[in-house]
Amino acid sequence: MTATDKPWKYLETYYAGAYWGARREEPEDCARRTARLLELLAPCDPFLAHWYKPTRSLKDARKFPLMPPDLPTLAEQFRRGVNRERGGPVFKELGFNFSFGNGGGDYDSSDLSISCGCYSEVVPNSCVLSLPTLGRSPNAERVISAPVLTHAVRSMALAMDPDWAVAMSHAFRDGDEEKDRAPPWVGWVTYFSKQRGTVPPLPAPVRIEPVEDKGTLIVLTPERFTVSNPEHVALARRVRELLTRAGLISHR
Repeated sequence: MTATDKPWKYLETYYAGAYWGARREEPEDCARRTARLLELLAPCDPFLAHWYKPTRSLKDARKFPLMPPDLPTLAEQFRRGVNRERGGPVFKELGFNFSFGNGGGDYDSSDLSISCGCYSEVVPNSCVLSLPTLGRSPNAERVISAPVLTHAVRSMALAMDPDWAVAMSHAFRDGDEEKDRAPPWVGWVTYFSKQRGTVPPLPAPVRIEPVEDKGTLIVLTPERFTVSNPEHVALARRVRELLTRAGLISHR
């Protein structure tokens, strides 16, 4: 059975996410970060170069492009995404939310969901990029690759200045040995801010790359990481162990 023949529930799906702690920011700050992220993602792959305001239908979405980024438009979208009880006051400490997509259809789309400006110690800030589905999308084979996801995670690191970021499969994150572990998770591509510590030497074929003066990228394998490959899983666990010993990941 080929990947295109498999029922969707058996396909390994992927995402990229960046996460950081309390940071009080205004909608204009969130807009600037988002604009930079979109500008950095655009040369990564044509699939990640077009984004649209959220609408009720895909047909309508293409009437409201977000590229090139317009700061007042983005700031207004974040301003509308305040957290509040229905008819009640705004929870300022929970910041702002904005989610939007690239206009693709089922299985062949990406969405960005950004929570920014939260200064509560309970709720983290985040930027999560969903990715198209392998075997269901004509773009997925190209997009879900080490070069594209390394570029995407690097873009998140530069634009959002997170504590850590990762590109990985949901299957690996939710596996029996991973799902109960506290983040940060180690994935196919992982980023750590320099504030977390220094990345130690790691075994081949792992590649380590600096991200300007902000932190370090770790790419586990040049080929697609999958839970069906026991060597990939063993490598991820070994790297996690070494990063824990180095203090970048807390013991639990």
